[in-house]
Amino acid sequence: MRKNFGAKPWTYPQPVFIIGSYDEAGKANAMNAAWGGISCDTELCMCISAGHKTTKNILARKAFTVSMATADQMEACDYVGIASGNNTEDKMEKAGFHTQKAEFVDAPVILELPMTLECRLISYDPETCHLFGEIVNVSADESILIEGKIDVMKLEPITFDPVANAYHVIGEKVGNAFQEGKKRYC
Repeated sequence: MRKNFGAKPWTYPQPVFIIGSYDEAGKANAMNAAWGGISCDTELCMCISAGHKTTKNILARKAFTVSMATADQMEACDYVGIASGNNTEDKMEKAGFHTQKAEFVDAPVILELPMTLECRLISYDPETCHLFGEIVNVSADESILIEGKIDVMKLEPITFDPVANAYHVIGEKVGNAFQEGKKRYC
């Protein structure tokens, strides 16, 4: 027997994105967002409301970064989702985040988060809150690389559980993509 829950924004896993932007004065800001993902080869889509300082910053600067929230930075990543940049001037300092300018877009890279997507704004619809960005670069700290590739176990990205309002870390490897189905069905 199955239980029906109706229409809910429940998928697994939901990445925990930390969106970085600069305000009109060049001050870094970040927010936590879980409703987003890859929508095309070099395109990201997120749902963020127009009232966020981050949204206003992105619309003004036409650029943003997206970092993967990590297990070791979970508290700081959660905090930037709780505190509003509209009324918390020292939000980044309280989170303990340090930034440097992204190499390819006018947005901050958060140094404590080892993987970052640098994005240019494609479009934003205030009616649906859909924000689309073009991914122009992915950067990763050497601490999460093995043989020059990002290792998800070293990154330790967290995911959001929308049913229990909980964070979970990505777990163990269970197979090889594009290979496991061949063993039984090909």
